Amino acid sequence: MNVGPGNPSGGGGQRRRRRGRRPSNRAGNPGGRDRQQVSGIYSAPMDHSYRGALGGDKGSRGRGGRPGFAPSYAPMEPEPLPPNDDANSRIFAFVDDLFFQAKIQETARKLNVKVEFVKNEKDMLERIKQNGEEKPSLVIFDMNNVNAKPLTLIPKLKSKLKKTSIIGFLSHVQGDLKQKAHEVGCDMVLPRSAFSQNLPQLLRRHGAPEDEATAE
Repeated sequence: MNVGPGNPSGGGGQRRRRRGRRPSNRAGNPGGRDRQQVSGIYSAPMDHSYRGALGGDKGSRGRGGRPGFAPSYAPMEPEPLPPNDDANSRIFAFVDDLFFQAKIQETARKLNVKVEFVKNEKDMLERIKQNGEEKPSLVIFDMNNVNAKPLTLIPKLKSKLKKTSIIGFLSHVQGDLKQKAHEVGCDMVLPRSAFSQNLPQLLRRHGAPEDEATAE
């Protein structure tokens, strides 16, 4: 009853069914590949490389940063002191590491702070005498400076310079040396990375004239 020239239900029905399926494959699926290419949006899960490209270091900041990497921000640089060529040095450093010597010198230059590098106790005491009544505000020790003998010299300096701050820096894995440095009188012991990061603030604070340092 359904077959005949006036009612072509055989092949025509199949053609209609194919026409019904094709649109669902192309336009009926909003998440299809063609839709992604037209809209320009990549909707697959984002990995670390995409986070770095799109969001910079925001992702790492939210997670506290990846271990072993430097922080994603730097502390604000302090204002330099007014230039004063006649000022005495209030900071002495027992540092023979050329890298840290250069870093301290460059940071001090930017802040108009004077830092004197000394080799031993006698050398430092002679420099202090030249300053008259003014005592050092800060003494910096590289705790791995064998020639300076920090663990022997620090208690001697603490007995003579009671108001002077003594700061040491070392490798972050030298826990035993850090403990010994505190025991002999070191006021603060920092890993090398933390010392470098805080160096501008330390030099600015201790390199200021005594009246300004007291006010801070």
